[in-house]
This record gives sequence, C-alpha cells and structure tokens, in this order.
Amino acid sequence: MARISVTVDGIRYADDVPPRTLLVYYLRDLGKVGTVVGCDTSNCGACTVLMTDPDGRARAVKSCNVLAVQADGREVTTVEGLSTADGGLHPVQRAFHENHALQCGFCTPGMVMTAVDLLADNPNPTEDEVRGGLEGNLCRCTGYQNIVRAVLAAAAERREAEAEAPAIGMPVSEEVPA
Repeated sequence: MARISVTVDGIRYADDVPPRTLLVYYLRDLGKVGTVVGCDTSNCGACTVLMTDPDGRARAVKSCNVLAVQADGREVTTVEGLSTADGGLHPVQRAFHENHALQCGFCTPGMVMTAVDLLADNPNPTEDEVRGGLEGNLCRCTGYQNIVRAVLAAAAERREAEAEAPAIGMPVSEEVPA
C-alpha cells in the first residue's frame, strides 16, 4: 500500500492505496461517479479530470491513464467540483445544457473537463481550435456539432462577462477550483 494525500474538489483526502490503482477508480471510490470509466485505455476521454501539474496549473488528464499515487500532493477537480459557490452550473456545463451538447451523456464529463482546460488556455478559440482541443474525446451520439457550439458559447459568455464586468463593478471571471 502507498499513502497518498490528494485534494479532490476542494476536500483533502489521505488514504492508503494499492500502488497500481488508477486515479479513475480512486475517484469513484470517493463517490465521484461523474468521472466515467470508459475504455480504460485512454482512448475515449470520458474519464478526463483536471489535475494540477508541478507548477500548480490545472490540466486535463485522462484519469484511467494516471495512477492514484501520481496524484499525491496534487489537486484534482472532477465534473462534480465545477459547480459554482452557490451550487449552480459552471459556464461550460450550462453551455452544454443550453446547446443540447449531450445525448446519452456518457462522454459529457470528459468533454466538459477538456473544454474547461481548452478555454483556460485559449479563451477565444475558433471552431477549428475547439475541434482540435477536443481531439481524444470520443462521442458516439452527437456528431460533435453541438459540443463545439457549446464550447464556443461558453467562450462567448466569458467574453461578454469580461466586457460588462468593469461597467458594473463585478469580478471579471470565476475561478475554477484546481
């Protein structure tokens, strides 16, 4: 067994885990069932979460391709951890809902988490950049058009909020928990 300490969705956990435990299974043991076990080979992206890198930057990782021990000392954000302080949907989650960017919902958590990472790096992507940024996340149902539309809508919402914020004295953007 290996002792790990990891912060998941803002809560610190210290656990003994078998060294070969995949992060996706550790998260599900914590009750984070929004992190989907898909292919177990890192091909589908359904298990994508945000995990801080050594510099503290939250990056999208496929949790079926990361050992729980590799998350030791890191912060992990699952799709459940994206909600706002008042329990509302994260702007990307809301955009997926409003743009009908899901059908069966199996790929949705991974798509949302990948989109959050993409928009953190590129807050004003083109359609081609969104498609490239979502590469590695597979969907069998939607045909991707509404998913791309949702990511572009979330980016536009952020730009609108930033344009309005100085005029009404509100914060420019929401911080995503790392």
